[in-house]
Amino acid sequence: MTKINYQKAEFILSAAQLKQLPTDEGNEVAIVGRSNAGKSSVLNQLTQNKSLARTSKTPGRTQLINIFSIDGHRLTDLPGYGFAKVPEAVKQKWQVLLDDYLRTRESLQGLILVMDIRHPMKDFDRKFLIWCEQCDLPVHILLNKSDKLSYNQQKSTLQDVADAVTPCPNGVTVQTFSALKSKGIDELRSRLDEWLSN
Repeated sequence: MTKINYQKAEFILSAAQLKQLPTDEGNEVAIVGRSNAGKSSVLNQLTQNKSLARTSKTPGRTQLINIFSIDGHRLTDLPGYGFAKVPEAVKQKWQVLLDDYLRTRESLQGLILVMDIRHPMKDFDRKFLIWCEQCDLPVHILLNKSDKLSYNQQKSTLQDVADAVTPCPNGVTVQTFSALKSKGIDELRSRLDEWLSN
Protein backbone atom coordinates (compact mmCIF):
# COMPACT_ATOMS: atom_id res chain seq x y z
CA MET A 1 0.00 0.00 0.00
CA THR A 2 1.39 3.38 -1.06
CA LYS A 3 1.51 6.20 1.51
CA ILE A 4 0.12 9.29 -0.14
CA ASN A 5 1.28 12.84 0.57
CA TYR A 6 -2.03 14.64 1.18
CA GLN A 7 -0.30 17.99 1.52
CA LYS A 8 0.25 17.87 -2.26
CA ALA A 9 -3.47 18.37 -2.85
CA GLU A 10 -4.36 20.85 -5.58
CA PHE A 11 -7.71 22.03 -6.87
CA ILE A 12 -8.32 20.92 -10.49
CA LEU A 13 -11.83 21.96 -11.47
CA SER A 14 -15.51 22.29 -10.55
CA ALA A 15 -18.04 20.35 -12.61
CA ALA A 16 -21.78 20.85 -12.99
CA GLN A 17 -22.09 17.82 -15.30
CA LEU A 18 -20.33 14.45 -15.48
CA LYS A 19 -18.91 15.21 -18.93
CA GLN A 20 -16.88 18.02 -17.34
CA LEU A 21 -15.04 15.61 -15.01
CA PRO A 22 -11.45 14.49 -15.65
CA THR A 23 -10.91 11.35 -17.73
CA ASP A 24 -12.37 8.33 -15.93
CA GLU A 25 -9.11 6.53 -15.19
CA GLY A 26 -6.83 5.96 -12.22
CA ASN A 27 -8.23 6.02 -8.69
CA GLU A 28 -10.67 8.46 -7.11
CA VAL A 29 -12.34 8.74 -3.70
CA ALA A 30 -15.36 10.96 -3.05
CA ILE A 31 -16.34 12.76 0.14
CA VAL A 32 -20.00 13.48 0.84
CA GLY A 33 -22.22 14.45 3.75
CA ARG A 34 -24.99 16.64 5.05
CA SER A 35 -24.46 20.33 4.47
CA ASN A 36 -23.63 21.02 8.14
CA ALA A 37 -21.42 17.99 8.84
CA GLY A 38 -18.12 19.85 8.37
CA LYS A 39 -17.11 18.26 5.07
CA SER A 40 -14.94 21.18 3.91
CA SER A 41 -13.18 21.32 7.29
CA VAL A 42 -12.40 17.60 7.00
CA LEU A 43 -10.84 18.14 3.56
CA ASN A 44 -8.78 21.07 4.80
CA GLN A 45 -7.57 19.13 7.84
CA LEU A 46 -6.75 16.06 5.74
CA THR A 47 -4.55 18.11 3.41
CA GLN A 48 -3.23 20.56 6.04
CA ASN A 49 -4.46 23.37 3.79
CA LYS A 50 -7.01 25.68 5.40
CA SER A 51 -7.90 27.33 2.10
CA LEU A 52 -8.26 24.21 -0.09
CA ALA A 53 -12.01 23.71 0.38
CA ARG A 54 -14.21 26.71 1.01
CA THR A 55 -15.80 26.60 4.47
CA SER A 56 -18.88 28.61 5.29
CA LYS A 57 -21.30 29.18 8.13
CA THR A 58 -24.04 28.86 5.49
CA PRO A 59 -24.62 25.15 4.83
CA GLY A 60 -24.78 24.01 1.23
CA ARG A 61 -22.11 26.23 -0.33
CA THR A 62 -20.67 23.28 -2.29
CA GLN A 63 -23.04 23.15 -5.26
CA LEU A 64 -20.70 21.59 -7.81
CA ILE A 65 -18.50 18.51 -7.92
CA ASN A 66 -15.08 19.83 -6.91
CA ILE A 67 -12.07 17.77 -7.99
CA PHE A 68 -8.66 17.82 -6.29
CA SER A 69 -5.51 16.02 -7.39
CA ILE A 70 -3.53 14.39 -4.59
CA ASP A 71 -0.14 12.88 -5.32
CA GLY A 72 -1.26 11.44 -8.68
CA HIS A 73 -4.76 10.48 -7.49
CA ARG A 74 -8.05 12.37 -7.12
CA LEU A 75 -10.33 13.37 -4.27
CA THR A 76 -13.85 14.50 -5.17
CA ASP A 77 -15.90 16.85 -2.99
CA LEU A 78 -19.56 16.15 -3.73
CA PRO A 79 -22.41 18.64 -3.11
CA GLY A 80 -23.71 18.62 0.45
CA TYR A 81 -27.27 17.57 1.14
CA GLY A 82 -29.82 18.28 3.85
CA PHE A 83 -29.98 21.78 5.23
CA ALA A 84 -28.79 23.60 2.10
CA LYS A 85 -30.88 26.73 1.57
CA VAL A 86 -31.40 26.22 -2.14
CA PRO A 87 -34.51 25.74 -4.30
CA GLU A 88 -36.00 22.25 -4.48
CA ALA A 89 -35.27 22.08 -8.23
CA VAL A 90 -31.55 22.57 -7.48
CA LYS A 91 -31.60 19.80 -4.86
CA GLN A 92 -33.22 17.45 -7.36
CA LYS A 93 -30.57 18.33 -9.93
CA TRP A 94 -27.86 17.50 -7.37
CA GLN A 95 -29.52 14.15 -6.66
CA VAL A 96 -29.57 13.17 -10.35
CA LEU A 97 -25.93 14.26 -10.73
CA LEU A 98 -24.92 12.31 -7.63
CA ASP A 99 -26.76 9.18 -8.77
CA ASP A 100 -25.14 9.29 -12.21
CA TYR A 101 -21.72 9.81 -10.65
CA LEU A 102 -22.04 6.90 -8.22
CA ARG A 103 -23.38 4.51 -10.85
CA THR A 104 -21.09 5.30 -13.76
CA ARG A 105 -17.73 6.53 -12.43
CA GLU A 106 -15.37 3.58 -12.99
CA SER A 107 -12.39 5.16 -11.17
CA LEU A 108 -14.41 5.66 -7.95
CA GLN A 109 -12.92 3.35 -5.29
CA GLY A 110 -14.95 4.36 -2.24
CA LEU A 111 -16.75 7.13 -0.39
CA ILE A 112 -16.09 9.04 2.80
CA LEU A 113 -19.47 9.84 4.38
CA VAL A 114 -19.14 12.69 6.90
CA MET A 115 -21.72 12.89 9.69
CA ASP A 116 -22.02 15.20 12.68
CA ILE A 117 -21.44 12.79 15.59
CA ARG A 118 -24.25 14.55 17.50
CA HIS A 119 -26.75 13.80 14.72
CA PRO A 120 -25.66 10.59 12.96
CA MET A 121 -27.61 8.32 10.62
CA LYS A 122 -30.24 10.80 9.51
CA ASP A 123 -32.74 9.74 6.87
CA PHE A 124 -30.61 10.78 3.90
CA ASP A 125 -27.50 9.15 5.43
CA ARG A 126 -29.38 5.85 5.53
CA LYS A 127 -30.66 6.33 1.99
CA PHE A 128 -27.15 7.15 0.83
CA LEU A 129 -25.79 3.92 2.35
CA ILE A 130 -28.45 1.94 0.48
CA TRP A 131 -27.53 3.86 -2.66
CA CYS A 132 -23.85 2.88 -2.27
CA GLU A 133 -24.86 -0.70 -1.54
CA GLN A 134 -26.75 -0.82 -4.85
CA CYS A 135 -23.68 0.59 -6.62
CA ASP A 136 -21.38 -1.89 -4.80
CA LEU A 137 -19.25 0.92 -3.35
CA PRO A 138 -17.45 0.70 0.01
CA VAL A 139 -18.13 3.51 2.50
CA HIS A 140 -16.08 4.86 5.40
CA ILE A 141 -18.13 6.94 7.86
CA LEU A 142 -16.49 9.86 9.65
CA LEU A 143 -18.30 10.85 12.83
CA ASN A 144 -17.01 14.41 12.76
CA LYS A 145 -17.10 17.05 15.53
CA SER A 146 -16.25 14.42 18.15
CA ASP A 147 -14.71 17.20 20.24
CA LYS A 148 -18.29 18.30 21.01
CA LEU A 149 -18.94 15.10 23.03
CA SER A 150 -17.38 13.43 26.05
CA TYR A 151 -15.23 10.33 25.51
CA ASN A 152 -18.03 8.06 26.74
CA GLN A 153 -20.57 9.73 24.45
CA GLN A 154 -18.20 9.32 21.52
CA LYS A 155 -17.68 5.65 22.31
CA SER A 156 -21.41 5.01 22.68
CA THR A 157 -22.30 6.77 19.41
CA LEU A 158 -19.50 4.98 17.55
CA GLN A 159 -20.86 1.63 18.75
CA ASP A 160 -24.45 2.56 17.84
CA VAL A 161 -23.48 3.54 14.30
CA ALA A 162 -21.24 0.48 13.89
CA ASP A 163 -24.16 -1.72 14.94
CA ALA A 164 -26.49 0.09 12.53
CA VAL A 165 -24.23 -0.51 9.51
CA THR A 166 -23.31 -4.11 10.37
CA PRO A 167 -25.92 -5.54 7.93
CA CYS A 168 -24.47 -3.54 5.00
CA PRO A 169 -22.82 -6.05 2.64
CA ASN A 170 -20.50 -3.59 0.90
CA GLY A 171 -18.04 -3.09 3.74
CA VAL A 172 -19.03 0.02 5.71
CA THR A 173 -16.46 1.11 8.30
CA VAL A 174 -16.79 3.89 10.86
CA GLN A 175 -14.55 6.08 13.02
CA THR A 176 -14.74 9.17 15.21
CA PHE A 177 -13.09 12.32 13.89
CA SER A 178 -12.49 15.93 14.83
CA ALA A 179 -11.44 18.34 12.11
CA LEU A 180 -11.02 21.00 14.79
CA LYS A 181 -8.65 18.92 16.95
CA SER A 182 -7.11 16.85 14.11
CA LYS A 183 -8.29 13.69 15.86
CA GLY A 184 -8.58 10.54 13.74
CA ILE A 185 -6.54 11.92 10.84
CA ASP A 186 -4.15 8.93 10.68
CA GLU A 187 -7.01 6.44 10.52
CA LEU A 188 -8.67 8.42 7.73
CA ARG A 189 -5.44 8.69 5.74
CA SER A 190 -4.84 4.96 6.12
CA ARG A 191 -8.27 4.19 4.65
CA LEU A 192 -7.67 6.60 1.77
CA ASP A 193 -4.19 5.15 1.13
CA GLU A 194 -5.78 1.70 0.82
CA TRP A 195 -8.40 2.86 -1.69
CA LEU A 196 -6.29 5.24 -3.75
CA SER A 197 -3.38 2.81 -4.17
CA ASN A 198 -5.76 -0.09 -4.99
